[in-house]
Amino acid sequence: MAGVYTVTEINTYIKNMFTRDYALSNICIKGEVSNLKYHSSGHIYFTLKDAGAAINAVMFASRREGLTFIMKEGQSVEARGQIAVYEKAGTYQLYAREIRLSGRGELYERYEKLKRELYEMGMFDEGYKKPIPRYAKRIGIVTSATGAAIRDIMNISYRRNPYVKLFLYPATVQGESAKYSIVKGIEKLDSMGLDLIIVGRGGGSIEDLWAFNEELVARAVFNARTPIISAVGHEVDTTITDYVADLRAPTPSAAAELAVFDYEAFCEELSSLETELKRRLGEKLEKKKAVLREKKLRLSLKSPERILKEKKDRLSKIEEELRDIVEDRIKRAADRLSEAKLRMHTHAERAAERSRNRLRLAADRLELLSPLKRLGGGYGYVENRDKKAVLSVEELSPGDRIKTYFKDGTVLSLVERTEKM
Repeated sequence: MAGVYTVTEINTYIKNMFTRDYALSNICIKGEVSNLKYHSSGHIYFTLKDAGAAINAVMFASRREGLTFIMKEGQSVEARGQIAVYEKAGTYQLYAREIRLSGRGELYERYEKLKRELYEMGMFDEGYKKPIPRYAKRIGIVTSATGAAIRDIMNISYRRNPYVKLFLYPATVQGESAKYSIVKGIEKLDSMGLDLIIVGRGGGSIEDLWAFNEELVARAVFNARTPIISAVGHEVDTTITDYVADLRAPTPSAAAELAVFDYEAFCEELSSLETELKRRLGEKLEKKKAVLREKKLRLSLKSPERILKEKKDRLSKIEEELRDIVEDRIKRAADRLSEAKLRMHTHAERAAERSRNRLRLAADRLELLSPLKRLGGGYGYVENRDKKAVLSVEELSPGDRIKTYFKDGTVLSLVERTEKM
């Protein structure tokens, strides 16, 4: 059969036709995202559709820089790229190089871009967030003077604590000039030295709330010295201001609940704290009293007066014991002395008697040996001129003078001669 082609030849031919078509090489298609799949390889597969048709699309991982937000099912996007044939399947699809949100999505894209930039700058970091004072007494409010937000804040504030002072800066919260008005309000209230500032408004569309997504407002909130609560829209609404503020409240009413402390609850808490404080003080006082009593007891035990008295008592006791000991020793010494005197007297008498007896015996012997007694028997005692006894004739020589003692006198003689027997 003439003119028969293979499937590959036909698909290649069609691919070349698509490639040579300038309009298809750089085309932008608007549609709703469906069949979205983020592949593990980094490629993104999806379908763009409208009421009457659909086209497959892919964004390769190498092209991901052309996507500035996270794609979701149902989003209306504008995808720019090239339409080409996928030969193996014989289908054509859009090879996207750039994808952006369309219509309202453009605002969302701007929102995501600024959010990412501020996040990377660290403006959402918890380390920069100031603590919200628990007992704020002077609160500033940046919002519309005629909106529901200020009425809700005032009503809740009065109900919770009528003594808290509110300072309103009537700002424009919608429109092109709103960002400047909000920034001015923040700066004005921040200069007043208040305890806290609430910045916000009631709910609305993303366009209505857009002033709170402006970088100018975000920086004013970040740079404020006063803690700031962001209360923009309803609970489901989230703005850049919410991320930068020190605390995010889901609604203005919730912001008032967070900012204004409940006076009655505060009084009850004070009463409870007072009771607890008194109890603890009482316990502490009792402990201190017990410690004081113990210290006074210790002090009394160690006081100089007590110690002196104890020493005096001990000294008196020692003196009494010493006196008893001395008296006892004196008594025993006296007894021993009396016994000694008696023994000594007895011994003395016995010794005297013995001495007298020895004396009598000695006297008797002496008398027997006495020269006088011998002289009385006719004997004489001779001594030379030197008054020494002459015991032998050999001691004398003719011419010597001698003295002879007799019983009744003496005789001086001159030796004429000596004769030896």
